[in-house]
Amino acid sequence: MLAGVWFLTFQGNGWTLNAEQRSTAAFPNKPVTLVVPYAAGGGTDIMARALAKEAERHLGQPVVVVNRTGGGGAIGLMEGADAKADGYTVTCMVTELTILPHLGLLPITYEQFKPIAQINHDPSAITVRADAPWKTAAEFLDYAKTHPGEIKMGNAGTGSIWHLAAATLEKESGLAFTHIPYEGAGPAVSALLSGFVAAVPVSPAEVKTYVQQGKLRTLAINDTVPSEALPGVPTLKEATGLDATFAGTWRGLAVPKGTPDEVTDILTQAFMNAAEDPEFKEQMEENGLGLLVKDGEGFGRQLKENHDRLAQLIRELGLSRK
Repeated sequence: MLAGVWFLTFQGNGWTLNAEQRSTAAFPNKPVTLVVPYAAGGGTDIMARALAKEAERHLGQPVVVVNRTGGGGAIGLMEGADAKADGYTVTCMVTELTILPHLGLLPITYEQFKPIAQINHDPSAITVRADAPWKTAAEFLDYAKTHPGEIKMGNAGTGSIWHLAAATLEKESGLAFTHIPYEGAGPAVSALLSGFVAAVPVSPAEVKTYVQQGKLRTLAINDTVPSEALPGVPTLKEATGLDATFAGTWRGLAVPKGTPDEVTDILTQAFMNAAEDPEFKEQMEENGLGLLVKDGEGFGRQLKENHDRLAQLIRELGLSRK
């Protein structure tokens, strides 16, 4: 749409009223960039690319996925926070945004962003080898109770969400594991398959294939409801009676703080509609990724709650660098 701006100029024999035209085209009028803070091929990247494809139809512009790796997600998150607040740079939010600041590894927090929507939620899935002596979560916890520190629990790195998931289970059950850090959930699962650790507390998506192949067994889901990715696996409370605090991962979208409300409203509607498209849901299901959609307000509450709760847990573990 064009809007007229009128001004006076002196042209030889007098003043003349002129009109300058300026463009106020509706958002968006060019491609939108979606920053993913992890490498291509992982769960975050898979979700982002599938969502971007569907969002293009709702926005009427291309959504270009750009992977910015490094620092456990810190590089991409900082780039997203520092982008121009015009809505043309959207960042894929990950759980590490509420962890890394407390470890002294990220100089920003969720407060540098304006939430658009939450798209994903994946709980911790307590998983062992198929030939492990524990057939149920109750047997697993009973063994851990009588053999403190004997069970080696692999995780995605010290301070990672899956380390914190196992630490939460320890704290609320009175148990003690030996935590073995790896460079990501994938290597931790590989270590479990090879017998270097006895269990992992990672997401259903990261063990689903091996469970289906009969190589691994998931004993329980640490959430209020079972996981659709692993049908038949009980929640931790169902299996043991232990009502442990949820510890899991999530993904969402945000723009830099200061982005106009009318722009974020358009983005929220487009990405939430995209998350409801059948093709996107199919991609999420095929990859074992949980779908949980919240608007910007709901996602904002989730960010604050996670930030505050994990800050306390990280302090209790002696890992805080703030």
